[in-house]
Amino acid sequence: MHLMSIRNLRADAGKYPDATEPIEAWYRVVKSASWQNIENVRQVYPSADAVGNFTVFNIKGNAYRLIVDIDYETQTIYYKYFLTHADYNKDKWKNNPYY
Repeated sequence: MHLMSIRNLRADAGKYPDATEPIEAWYRVVKSASWQNIENVRQVYPSADAVGNFTVFNIKGNAYRLIVDIDYETQTIYYKYFLTHADYNKDKWKNNPYY
C-alpha cells in the first residue's frame, strides 16, 4: 500500500509525543500490506472499522483514532484525520463531504 500525505500524518500525530511510535509502527505495516478489502485489514488490525467511506484505526490502545480512505484497487491509502478519542467522538470529522 502507498500512503498519501505521510508528512501531514506525522505532523498531526507529532502533537502527541506518545503517538509517534505507534504511528510509525502502523506505517511500517501499511507499506508492506496489499489489502484487498476491509476483512484483509482486520486480519492485521481486528478493531479497524469501516465508517462511511473511511476506515478508522485505533492507535495506542484506544487513545487516538486514525481515519483514512483506502482505495484497494490502486493500493493507495489517503490520510484524512488523526484525532484523540475525545475529538473523534465529537463527530466533526463526519462533516467531510466524502464521508
